[in-house]
Amino acid sequence: MDDKTKIADATYGSDLSGLKLDKNKTYGTNEIYFLEAQNILKASLDYLGGVLDKKSASFDTDFFLKLHKEMFGDVWDWAGKVRIVELNFGVKAYLVSIELKKLADDLDFWQSNKSFNPIEIATRLHHRAVVIHPFLNGNGRWSRMLANIYLKQNGLSATGWNENLLAKENIHRDDYIQALKQADNGDYEGLIKMQGNLVDE
Repeated sequence: MDDKTKIADATYGSDLSGLKLDKNKTYGTNEIYFLEAQNILKASLDYLGGVLDKKSASFDTDFFLKLHKEMFGDVWDWAGKVRIVELNFGVKAYLVSIELKKLADDLDFWQSNKSFNPIEIATRLHHRAVVIHPFLNGNGRWSRMLANIYLKQNGLSATGWNENLLAKENIHRDDYIQALKQADNGDYEGLIKMQGNLVDE
């Protein structure tokens, strides 16, 4: 693929609105992902690089938005802002804030009642965040970071997801998509197993 094609082959389509970079320049898909990866690396170091306390990652709605902004805010001005448009994935736009609050409340309930072990909680958190799809883009990477921060906060190793998981050349792509589809139907076994198997890969 020519790296200087406009980003029509990316999930962004040809929409460069919100791009904080030089809009007069043509960016290839790989270049956009590289710039995002640099931004995500900074967030990863902040949250996964040392000891993580509960105050740093509160797992409430404000934290969900803040994390997305920290991961993508150097590249996109819509980072950390819930979408107001409909996408092919996710809940209706008007439900996004409600569903994020419900996710935060459910997470609190799972922890307080020890409903699941930490790996399963991280898996359910990850899946629900993907299903909500609160942002214009970066939802998968954000949801996997949420899960990793949760694991780290609970004394476990982060999962080595081998980003970008949806790239055709990623060896985990098909298994990941299949596991997400199973989780959509309430069967979390595949996604839990994948989450556990990819720790420290």
